[in-house]
Amino acid sequence: MRVLVLCDDFWHPARTVRAGLAPLETGEIAFDWVENAAEWSAEQMAGYPLVVLSKSNNVSSADQTPWMTGPVETAFVDYVRKGNGLLAVHSGTAGYTVSPDLRALLGGVFDHHPAQCPVTVAPLGTHPIAAGVEVFTALDEHYHMTLDDPRAEVFLTSTSEHGQQPAGWTCHEGDGRVCVLTPGHNVEVWLQPAFQTLLRNAVAWCTKTL
Repeated sequence: MRVLVLCDDFWHPARTVRAGLAPLETGEIAFDWVENAAEWSAEQMAGYPLVVLSKSNNVSSADQTPWMTGPVETAFVDYVRKGNGLLAVHSGTAGYTVSPDLRALLGGVFDHHPAQCPVTVAPLGTHPIAAGVEVFTALDEHYHMTLDDPRAEVFLTSTSEHGQQPAGWTCHEGDGRVCVLTPGHNVEVWLQPAFQTLLRNAVAWCTKTL
């Protein structure tokens, strides 16, 4: 299965996402990459069963121009409604406060974060994405989220000296599935065994193989 990854923005370099997803490329999954949003197209995206969005609303790390225009939002909504999957990780929730269609698709967006600190990530409930996931603590940006969708199923929490936040949830749109994971500013978080399990499970759930 080939998965399209959209990454690279001013605050989150592509190398972090590339290193974090590399262990998942074991033969069953392969990733294609778009780092400059000017190279993205709805037609290209339609050829994949899953998109991993780990890119804030910047064209690239060198160009902070917003890329999530109205037509792009519409394309993402249509893509998921047709039965495809969307996995938003960390910065894939950032900068989209005033992108109403994408915000509704994700079920909520990033609001702010304090300075990096130890963050404890823990599974919640019995969602299949949380299966086999153990509690871990790592230095990270503790994302404080605005969770809009009351139907979203929260399966992961993040806790620090700044309180507790939803750190993972799922939504449905039409025939498609959406998953949000908020940890992941540093590559060390991505490479945590528990986070790798979350990523694998999320890929499988979003593509309806879990």
